[in-house]
Amino acid sequence: MKQGIHPKYQEVEVICACGNRFKTGSTKKELKVDVCSQCHPFYTGSKRVMVEQGGRIDKFKKRYGI
Repeated sequence: MKQGIHPKYQEVEVICACGNRFKTGSTKKELKVDVCSQCHPFYTGSKRVMVEQGGRIDKFKKRYGI
């Protein structure tokens, strides 16, 4: 590998829109994200799972009483 052409890999702080902060490695000096594992619905469980909602067939049966 050539010397001096690669960006510097460093430890940086990631800042989420919810206020959560954590450290990771990156070539950028600062990272700002919209969602993280503390506020994403998949990880927090604040949103219903697709299995609970049912599929198209369940909606059809419910609508037409079959």
